[in-house]
Amino acid sequence: MNHFIYRDKELYCENVPVRNIVQKIGTPLYIYSHATLKRHFKAFNDAFKGVNKLVCFSAKANTNLAILSLFSKLGGGLDIVSGGELYRGLKAGYASNKIVYSGVGKRIDEIDYALKMGILMFNVESMEELEIVDQRAGLLKKKAPVAIRVNPDVDPKTHPYISTGMKKNKFGINIEAAMEAYKVAAKLKNIKVIGLDCHIGSQITQTGPFKDALYILKTMIKDLAACKINIKYLDLGGGLGITYNDEEPPDPVEYANAIKEVIGDTKVKLIFEPGRVIVGNAGILVTKVLYRKSTGVKEFIIVDAGMNDLVRPTLYEAFHAIKPVVDSDNEEIKADIVGPICESGDFLALDRNIQKVEQGDLLAVMSSGAYGFVMSSNYCSRLKLAEVMVNGDKFQVARKRQKYEDLTRGEIIPDFL
Repeated sequence: MNHFIYRDKELYCENVPVRNIVQKIGTPLYIYSHATLKRHFKAFNDAFKGVNKLVCFSAKANTNLAILSLFSKLGGGLDIVSGGELYRGLKAGYASNKIVYSGVGKRIDEIDYALKMGILMFNVESMEELEIVDQRAGLLKKKAPVAIRVNPDVDPKTHPYISTGMKKNKFGINIEAAMEAYKVAAKLKNIKVIGLDCHIGSQITQTGPFKDALYILKTMIKDLAACKINIKYLDLGGGLGITYNDEEPPDPVEYANAIKEVIGDTKVKLIFEPGRVIVGNAGILVTKVLYRKSTGVKEFIIVDAGMNDLVRPTLYEAFHAIKPVVDSDNEEIKADIVGPICESGDFLALDRNIQKVEQGDLLAVMSSGAYGFVMSSNYCSRLKLAEVMVNGDKFQVARKRQKYEDLTRGEIIPDFL
C-alpha cells in the first residue's frame, strides 16, 4: 500500500493534492510520502519480530537526508557503498556502529574515514581489499571489523544489470575460494572477522533465490566454526522487489518466513539491507507536458523530465506506470513519453497506452522513490530537481531545486587560458 490515491479524479499524496505542490514548487519534482516510508520500514522490520536482527536501509536507493533521518529515528541502521554515503548517514543521525560498508571499490581515504568513525563492519569483496583494510587499520592503530562478501553463484532471476550473486558478476568472492579467504583474514593482526555477507541481486520477486543462497551460507557458517572462525553477523543483503507493473513479489512477512524457515536456530545476528522495497513505491516524479507531436507513424508526448532525472527506463528498459495528476476521462492513445534531452534514449515510456493529454497537463511517474533522484545528473546542464516530503496535510521541500549558478560552483577557468 502507498498513499498516492485519487480523490474526485485528482491525485493526492496523503492529504495534499499533487497539483497544489506543483503550483508552489514547479516541475519536474520528486514527491515522497512520509506515511508510506514509515509504513514500509515498519512492515519490513516487524516481519522479523523476535529475530535478532538489524535492518540497514540501503542508502544507494535514496540518500535524501529527510528519508535517511526518518529511518534512523525508527531504529534502523544504514548500508553504505561510499564515503559520501557515510557522511550523509552520520549527518542524518545514524550511530556509526549501525553502519555497514559494502561495495567492490572502496578507496583508501574512504576506508580510513570508516575506521576512524568506528562503523559496525566492512563487507570485504576481494583479497586485495582485505590486505588494504588490514594495512590501514594497522596504521590507524585500529582493529577493522570485517565480513567477507561471498558470491554463492545463485541466479536471482532478475535483470542482468542488477544481478550480483553469480560468478560472472564483479561482486564478492566465489564460494569455492571463500573458506581460504576467511582463513587468511583470521590470521591478519589488524582484522577482526565478525561476519559473513551475501547479496544476490535487486528487484527479486521470488523467495527461492534467497533460500538457495541462505542454505549455502548456513553450511559455510558451520564449516567456519569448525575452523574456529565464529560468525557473529550474517548479512543477507537486500534485493526484495516491488510492483512496478504486473510483478507479484513476496511481501515482507512471506520473505521473513522463508528466511526464518531456513536459518532455524543458527546463532547469528541477521543484517538486512532493504532499499527499493522501502522507498520505491513511496515516491513519484511529477512532470509537465510541454508539447505533443505526431510523425504519422508515432505519437510523442514531450515532457519536462528527462533521462537525466529518471534514468531507469533508459538504463534498464524499466517500466514505471504513468498517470494523469488530474483524470480527465479522455480517450487513450498510444505514445512515446519523452524528455528534452538530445538523445534518442531519452524516454520515460515507449508505446504506452495513456490518457490523451494537452499542453500543460501534469503526469505522475509512479514508483520513483528508489533509484530516481539519486541516479540523476546535470547532463545537458539541466538543473537537478526539487524533492518534497508530504506528511498528512503538510509538505516541505526536502531538497531545493538547483539554480543556474549551482551548475558552475567549484569550476575554475585556468589562468593559462
